[in-house]
Amino acid sequence: MAERVDVQFSSGGVDCAAWLYRPEQNGHGRPVPVVVMAHGLGATRAMHLAPFAERFAAAGLAALVFDYRRFGDSAGTPRAVVSVADQVADYLAAAAYARTRRGLDPNRVALWGTSFAGGHVLAAAGRDPRVAAVVAQCPFTDGWASAKAAGLGAMARLAPLAVADSVRGAFGQEPVRVPVAGFPGTTALMTAVDALPGYRALLPDGVPLRTVAARSGMRIAAARPGRKAARVRCPMLVCVCEHDTVAPAERTVRLTGRAPLADVRVYPYGHFDIYSGAPFERVVTDQVEFLSRVLLPAG
Repeated sequence: MAERVDVQFSSGGVDCAAWLYRPEQNGHGRPVPVVVMAHGLGATRAMHLAPFAERFAAAGLAALVFDYRRFGDSAGTPRAVVSVADQVADYLAAAAYARTRRGLDPNRVALWGTSFAGGHVLAAAGRDPRVAAVVAQCPFTDGWASAKAAGLGAMARLAPLAVADSVRGAFGQEPVRVPVAGFPGTTALMTAVDALPGYRALLPDGVPLRTVAARSGMRIAAARPGRKAARVRCPMLVCVCEHDTVAPAERTVRLTGRAPLADVRVYPYGHFDIYSGAPFERVVTDQVEFLSRVLLPAG
C-alpha cells in the first residue's frame, strides 16, 4: 500500500498544500521518480486525483498532488481567482520542491495535468528543461477554440460580470463570482451539456458546486497553451477525448502533435468520462505504461 503524507511548498510567497505518495519500499534504496500532479479549472486535488496517484505509486512512482494557491487547502487571497501565470508557476515550484525531497530522484520528475492543467504542463515543461516526461490528459490547449465551442451566448453572459469583477479586483474588493459549471443557457464558465453533471461527479460528497472570480473567464479565453507544445522536448503522452465539449479534440491533436516526442492518443470518451469506470482504467493503464517506460530502469 502506498504511503501518503501531507506536505507543503512555497510558490510566489504562498504556501501550497500537497499530498506526497511514496511507493512501497523496493529494497534497493535508490531514489524513485516522481509525478507532479494538479487538477483543472476551479478544481482541487480532492476531486478524483487520488486514484491516479495510487496507480502511479503501485507502479513504483512517487506522486506529488497539490492545490494551486488560492484554491483548496492552499493559502492565498482573494480566493478562487484563476491566474494562468500563477498556476504554471505553482507547477514549477512543485517540481523544484520535489527535487529537494529525500528519496525522490531530481532527474526523473514528470508533470501530469488534466483539463485546464493539461495546458499548464505544456507551458511549464517548455520552461523547465529538467522535466523528464509529461502527461497531458484531455488538455485545454486553445481558449478561443473552447470559447467558440461554448457559443457566443455563453461569452455574452459572462462578459459584463468579468468586467465588473476586474474593476472590483483593481480596487481590492471581493470578487464577483460565477459557478465553474452550469446547465446550457446559464451563466457559468462551462455550460456544455455534460459540464454540470460531469463536474458534480468529481466533487466529494457534501461539497457544493464551486465558484470562481468572474474575471477568470477572460483569462481563460485569452490563454493558448497549445502553442507552447513544440517547446516540450521530453517524451509526452497526450490523452485526447474524441467527444470533448470543453477542449475541442481536433485543435488539441493538431497543436500537441507539434511536440517532437509527443505520443498523441485519442479515446472515444467525453471530457468528464475518464475519471472513473472503464474509461479511467483504459487511460490510467496507458499512462502507467508510458511513465514506467520513460522513468523506470528496464527490468
